Amino acid sequence: MKTPTQTNAIDFDSAKLQRLGFGQPSLLPRRPVTLTQLRQQLGMQLQTSLEPERILAVFFREIQRLVPLDALKYRHDASDLRLEFGHRGHHSVSYSLSHEGEHLGELIFRRNQRLAEEELSQLESLLATLLYPMRNALLYRAATRSALRDPLTETGNRIAMDQTLQREIDMARRHLSPLSLLMLDIDHFKVINDTYGHTAGDNVLRAVAGAIKGQLRNVDMVFRFGGEEFLILLSNTGREAAAMVGERLRQAAQVQDYWADGTRIELTVSLGCSTLLAAESAESLLRRADSALYVAKREGRNRLAMAG
Repeated sequence: MKTPTQTNAIDFDSAKLQRLGFGQPSLLPRRPVTLTQLRQQLGMQLQTSLEPERILAVFFREIQRLVPLDALKYRHDASDLRLEFGHRGHHSVSYSLSHEGEHLGELIFRRNQRLAEEELSQLESLLATLLYPMRNALLYRAATRSALRDPLTETGNRIAMDQTLQREIDMARRHLSPLSLLMLDIDHFKVINDTYGHTAGDNVLRAVAGAIKGQLRNVDMVFRFGGEEFLILLSNTGREAAAMVGERLRQAAQVQDYWADGTRIELTVSLGCSTLLAAESAESLLRRADSALYVAKREGRNRLAMAG
């Protein structure tokens, strides 16, 4: 199931985890505990959540009652899931988790002192308590993401956007941080469908979505808002920075190669941008971005317009 290997430290982006409030592990309880007791306790505690972040946070906290550690890192590429707890250590040991041939991700434990053989044996025994909770959490995550994603462009769908926008607004107000929204529309998309067919149109939508995602940070979110419209949420981003991102997206979409039946399709996009105002509603933020997009279209397309 797992083979320990010594590795070097690897850079890691934990922005999403920090946004969820798991930046640091909680204070560790120091009650004496045996391996058997800890396995039994973990077996119950880890079954209480379907969120990988919470499961691993509890696991990392509790196993240190038996094996002190400085950090835990987890990655599951198929789910685009990467999490890290604690601070980096000089020594590390890596385990690949699997259950009945199903890959459940990779765990890396770190600390400044090399782990002893007895500690490795204890960790391996405790890892068994993670298999079913992580398998269930990954299955639930996959099902949830499927329900909230646009299958054509692999961006968030309208349901996901409705759920996310208010949460981001609340978070921006709580942390007194800026939040901006970009509404992007493919210019003359109907002409592409009418001239080259809907298959070519679908290919263009996928390519534009890929161009957008390639220019954004991990914490930014992209949603398919309508037929050929995309919505981009830019957390902790003010008006001027959002304008720069919007211009970068416009240029990235324009230089992308789009082909249909051996013919290169010339394509541009227009964007409208709004930045959250004090006490503004989600509906108002959307409406101002949409109005700005209308201005960009009216003024000749292939441009970015800022909401007043």
